[in-house]
Amino acid sequence: MDLILWRHAEAVPGSDTLADLDRPLTPKGQRQAKRMGEWLNRVLPESARILVSPALRTQATAEALERRFKTVAGLAPDGTIEHLLTETRWPQARDVTVVVGHQPTLGLAAAYLMGAAHVTADNAWRIKKGAIWWIRAKTMASGELVVTTVAVRTPDLL
Repeated sequence: MDLILWRHAEAVPGSDTLADLDRPLTPKGQRQAKRMGEWLNRVLPESARILVSPALRTQATAEALERRFKTVAGLAPDGTIEHLLTETRWPQARDVTVVVGHQPTLGLAAAYLMGAAHVTADNAWRIKKGAIWWIRAKTMASGELVVTTVAVRTPDLL
């Protein structure tokens, strides 16, 4: 299984008058999403599943792919690794799956999937805004599950 963790691009800060789920992308965030979406469209198969948090900033980030996607409540800012793994069907799924979500959940998931010990919100790996981590799980003939990092990309370096 190939799992791509894509953190939403830069969004306007939260405030007392703007609900967290309603935060739009900044102009810089729109450029980040566009740049990463173009790169992903070059490397993703047409059959890739795209799962997205209901937050406006993740929806706008995913729209840069110009592909159909599914909004998943369990990927919201308060989502958990367990929700992410269940929704993606890790590691059994055969499809390439892209998750557009939030910190710290994506950083926690990356750390957990890559074998970090004692993963907590305090030591979650940092995924930069607009960046992706591409993680692959492969079951060997022996039955051993091997997890590797295929790519880490930031929109600024594309």
